[in-house]
Amino acid sequence: MIDFELNEEQAAVEKMVRDWAAKTVAPRIHDLDRAHKFEPSFLKDMGEMGLLGICIPEQYGGAGMDYVSLGLASEEAEYVDTHLRVILSVHVGLNSMTLWCWGTEEQKQKYLVPQAKGEKIATYGLTEPNAGSDAVGIQTTAVKKGDKYVLNGEKYWISLADVADNFLVIAWTDLEKKKNRDHSGLSAFIVERSFKGFSSYTMKEKWGILAGNTGGFSMQDVEVPAANLVGQEGEGFKVAMFALENGRYTVAAGATGLIRACLDASLKYASTRQTFGVPIGQHQLVKEMISQMVSDYDAARLLWLRAGWMKNQGKRNNRETSLAKWFATVGSERAASDCVQIHGGNGFSDEYPAGRFDRNCTAAVIYEGTREIHKLMQADYALGYRTDKPRRVDLPAYQKK
Repeated sequence: MIDFELNEEQAAVEKMVRDWAAKTVAPRIHDLDRAHKFEPSFLKDMGEMGLLGICIPEQYGGAGMDYVSLGLASEEAEYVDTHLRVILSVHVGLNSMTLWCWGTEEQKQKYLVPQAKGEKIATYGLTEPNAGSDAVGIQTTAVKKGDKYVLNGEKYWISLADVADNFLVIAWTDLEKKKNRDHSGLSAFIVERSFKGFSSYTMKEKWGILAGNTGGFSMQDVEVPAANLVGQEGEGFKVAMFALENGRYTVAAGATGLIRACLDASLKYASTRQTFGVPIGQHQLVKEMISQMVSDYDAARLLWLRAGWMKNQGKRNNRETSLAKWFATVGSERAASDCVQIHGGNGFSDEYPAGRFDRNCTAAVIYEGTREIHKLMQADYALGYRTDKPRRVDLPAYQKK
């Protein structure tokens, strides 16, 4: 039988994040967004609520909740503002879940435990100035010297770049394979902000997710202990793709929350704004836009919930997560555009949230695999050109407490 009811713990997470975001973030987000200001106290709150280790086992300092709870937290966070969900994506989805599955016990104790407790903040470093979807196009190198690796390179479009303490960095360890674009020459490392030669900066020119911290970091002869190699040498591409799969899941759930935010704002405005003597909600083409948001929200939520259920069961979900991410982000882009349209001239003013929704939605159609990448993936799955091969490391099924 199919059960669409949230269990008690899941419902509690949904309510907790919804109430906190409405009370603490919503009243301030307009001013923070306009000021391009990241608010550190939100991170502190998320840590105290257990969100920064929400699905990490209790033995490693986490809350030990299931993957659906992570999705619910992501949806509720982005309902209020995208930058809150981004924190969950990079800290939990991309970094901590990867360390939990691929890291050594020493790495888990040293890095994962404080991250899950919210004592340290983490992010992910794959993208570079000249390499995004083309992961093997990165130029960062890691040359082994004794019991250390020396890293050189620059990462770009990094969420929490100027905030995070720990970075999961992908670099070339085999320079011959780099020449041949052979991804088996890539490796993954934990890099600390405190390492000599590391520096970061905040981007000033982005036009969306303005309350979030986004930037880049540079590594100039950064010495990283060999003990900080994540997985085996040459497994960096596999580690990176594993991380992205979990990040995509949070993006899908978050974009679903953005669709709902657009819908709620549109319903409120369409019920009060009048033209030609009636509320604009009575005009058929306004109804058409609202009905599209309703269908996109329901479908997107079902898609990410299916992916979350599969994660809970320990089932491979690359295809399902990809589909959920593609559908939800494209749906949020459509919903945000229509939200602006429904608000008319007021949608072009920051007096209303429609413009912020429109600015925020675009990035998710690009990162964690562009919509074009996901279209190709879905076609390849359908045609049989793409199949998911067994992995040395997989995400564990959820173990009830």
